[in-house]
Amino acid sequence: MNNKIIYSNNGKYFIENIAVDEIEKKFDTPAYVYSKKSILDSYRSFEEAFKTSNHLICFAVKANPNLAILNLLANHGAGFDIVSGGELQRVIAAKGDPKKVVFSGIGKSSKEIELAIHHQILAFNIESEPELYRIQAIAQKMGKIANISVRVNPNVDAKTHPYISTGLKDNKFGVDEQKAIELYKIANNMDSIAIRGIDCHIGSQITELSPFIDSIAKLVGIIDKLKVLGIHIAHLDIGGGIGINYENEKPPNFKAYAEAILPLLEKQNLKIIFEPGRAILGKAGVLLTKVEYVKKGSTKNFAIIDAAMNDLMRPSLYNAYHDIINTSQSSESSAQFDVVGPVCETGDFIGKDRMLSLEEGNVLAVVDVGAYGMSMSSNYNSRVRPVELLVDENKIIEIRKRENFNDLIRGESII
Repeated sequence: MNNKIIYSNNGKYFIENIAVDEIEKKFDTPAYVYSKKSILDSYRSFEEAFKTSNHLICFAVKANPNLAILNLLANHGAGFDIVSGGELQRVIAAKGDPKKVVFSGIGKSSKEIELAIHHQILAFNIESEPELYRIQAIAQKMGKIANISVRVNPNVDAKTHPYISTGLKDNKFGVDEQKAIELYKIANNMDSIAIRGIDCHIGSQITELSPFIDSIAKLVGIIDKLKVLGIHIAHLDIGGGIGINYENEKPPNFKAYAEAILPLLEKQNLKIIFEPGRAILGKAGVLLTKVEYVKKGSTKNFAIIDAAMNDLMRPSLYNAYHDIINTSQSSESSAQFDVVGPVCETGDFIGKDRMLSLEEGNVLAVVDVGAYGMSMSSNYNSRVRPVELLVDENKIIEIRKRENFNDLIRGESII
């Protein structure tokens, strides 16, 4: 789970059995490169940890929505956690099973709800009373039954970056315990709603077990209160959030995660649903980028690369750390560099104060970018988005072509 997919052998770097310089020569940079083995190893490790329980792993599509990756996971039994109609359409296009889909998010539109009901998804994760009434009205109009869970905000501190913490009372997600019970009562009297589960997701990049334990204990307490009211829950969706080690973090492995939470649920006859994204894909991707210029100053040295904040937003957005490896030979002495892109923003950086030996033309590998890398990319500064590649032992599969100028202006017109 914590091993980097890029490794050195006699001074040459490889991803699986393919040399990095071969990838760069054929596909140029910037390029997102994923390891099929790493993806499947993480997924199977998660499955193995929970093999004694009735469970479903719903991969968080927002982490990496590439069709080839979704198809790979679907072929190995995964369900999917979605937050938009577009993500549902991606799952369907990737031959995923809509009946293994949970639909999260606070702003589901009427069209998105109709689409999800039409495809008979596993459950809507309800985040407000108006949403419940909207789903009831749409399902009733369609002559269908909509399956729902209520997303509970357990007011648990996930001890992560505030931008990716979602389980505190001042976050926009979910409802508190009392409101959740009220929503279940309302839903129980609706003719086009079927109560299926209870849900929570307290944040992302969580590196301790205690927030999961605390939130599950609160959900179990709510389930017990609902039983007294004659409302029975079939599944408990405990979301995602398990972190990975980008720098010095020591997140629990899947086995420790299972050993911590399964005893809390042994008296409950529930299916457990998980919504991992980063934990499956984070370590499985690298971003290859080339050094365009080396700019040395009196107080700062800059390695100016051909990737930018539009290609990898996490450092600029969260001040997130990604290790950077020079995969090329360099005759230069090591020095401290800010690794920055060509975008016209001071916040355009991939790494700061990194000790690197590098020179113009070197190829750098930014690691641990399989999740929330390409999925958060944009065309800012009219930059085309990178190619995406999947390495499968001795094969390189182009799973998304590099964009071109025609892609940038598609749909635009002049007057």
